[in-house]
Amino acid sequence: MCIERSCQQGLTFVELVVFIVIVAVSLAGILNVLDFSVRHGADPMLFKQQVSIAESLLEEVASKPFTWCDPDDPVVTSAGGTAACGVAQGLAPTAGESRNSGTSPFDNVGDYSGFSMTGIQAPDGTAIDGLAAYTATVAIAQAGAAFGLADASAALRIDVTVTTPGQAAITLTGYRMRYAQNAP
Repeated sequence: MCIERSCQQGLTFVELVVFIVIVAVSLAGILNVLDFSVRHGADPMLFKQQVSIAESLLEEVASKPFTWCDPDDPVVTSAGGTAACGVAQGLAPTAGESRNSGTSPFDNVGDYSGFSMTGIQAPDGTAIDGLAAYTATVAIAQAGAAFGLADASAALRIDVTVTTPGQAAITLTGYRMRYAQNAP
């Protein structure tokens, strides 16, 4: 049996207050870290939208013909190089063509070089709801040397970059080879 006061068990009021303060400070620190992570983390929906936009635009560009002449040129099917073309296709839009034109749209990979749009649009030019803050750009460069080809212009590197406020930019890269140079 314990008669003395020092034998009592339990917590004193001071110990209880110290414990509560330590737990509160620790909990506040953990919540601050979680809040920072949530606020500065990538939003999965925005990331998926960026990737989808970049994939779509890259597929659109890569699906176009890659010919020496503009596909509207009468000698496109017989030209043996750009010297024989009436309208040679370079890495710039052909005069009078635009992505959203119903009568004279982009019709060759090179037409998309330097293309940029703010507010993502369908190929017919109609705005897509909820994507006004997105920006997409296309950069095209010769890449034949990267594949060991004698003609550097026989392959193109296509970079599609999509940005939106508050997110890191997404860049997708594709390559297009000139395998049927006379097939519009």
